[in-house]
Amino acid sequence: MSIRIDNLAVDLGSFHLRDINLTLESGDFFALMGPTGAGKSVLLEALVGLVPIVGGDIFINDRKITNLAPEKRGISIVYQDYALFPHLTVLDNIRYGLRFQPHKRSFAPIDELVERLNLNHLLQRYPETLSGGEQQRVALARALAVSPDILLLDEPLSALDPNFRQDLRAHLKTLHQASGATFMMVTHDFSEALSLAQRAAVMNRGVLEQVGSIEEIFCRPTSTMVADFVGMKNLFKVEFSGVTARAGGVEIKVGREADGTHGYIAIRPEDLILSKEPLVSSLQNSFAGKVIAIRSHGFFYEIDFAVNSLIFTAVITSHAFFDLEPVVDTGFFLSFKATAVHLL
Repeated sequence: MSIRIDNLAVDLGSFHLRDINLTLESGDFFALMGPTGAGKSVLLEALVGLVPIVGGDIFINDRKITNLAPEKRGISIVYQDYALFPHLTVLDNIRYGLRFQPHKRSFAPIDELVERLNLNHLLQRYPETLSGGEQQRVALARALAVSPDILLLDEPLSALDPNFRQDLRAHLKTLHQASGATFMMVTHDFSEALSLAQRAAVMNRGVLEQVGSIEEIFCRPTSTMVADFVGMKNLFKVEFSGVTARAGGVEIKVGREADGTHGYIAIRPEDLILSKEPLVSSLQNSFAGKVIAIRSHGFFYEIDFAVNSLIFTAVITSHAFFDLEPVVDTGFFLSFKATAVHLL
């Protein structure tokens, strides 16, 4: 089922959603991202009918559902904290929604859904006896048991350890493909968005900052807020002249002419190359400078590098780090392509 949101507005006193316009095609897996307090969960609850709307409309397959009761919308929601009924067994939790929609059938029989999520051995257990990963699988099974047209997922994997998270990510991908439903997931985890979603949006302070494909969001942000959110740590205010940007006494070649004379550029840290000697290559930007800080993150290192008064942050693998052996206050060279520079 497709979703269309037209000029949606929500008023919760000190917090508002304004001018939310968004379309999800049938069968999409859509990621909704943004900082804490941006309004992501509020938007999900408005879609499912749990938060009152003060303006705009919601359509499912061109059918207006703005004023329908939650149980009549064909939308299920899975919360971060699972929200299982503690007094019901796993099986009764999974079957719970069917009593309110007896005319609907699951996209697969309950036993097939249980099999997909590896819940057979847990059916007579109670939620308090389950691990976090097990509870999340039960919550997914309960949401999918009523064969929803749309499944909303509010940070479904954030409370899980890395092993459970990877397993459930694979389950989500399989369930999405098998059900044919439209999935919309709130997440802070970029790897989840990249591995699961085809399209995404970044929300900030109750408005949508950018909507597009995953590649567009991560590689071609349209605002400084989105660039910073998706990890473009090298964000500089610059003056443009042709295909050159100037900041902090540094002239940087960019991939195209800017529309104006002032703006911002952004460079992903993984697009920066550190070397002990100047690189002889087609790279159009190469600067001498010095290492000013090193931060270990286990499998990779972040290195702050000063070129005049401009501070760049580069990311290199542990293997590259041990090859280069950078030390704070030592001289190195920093290089990157003009096409790695994003104009904002």
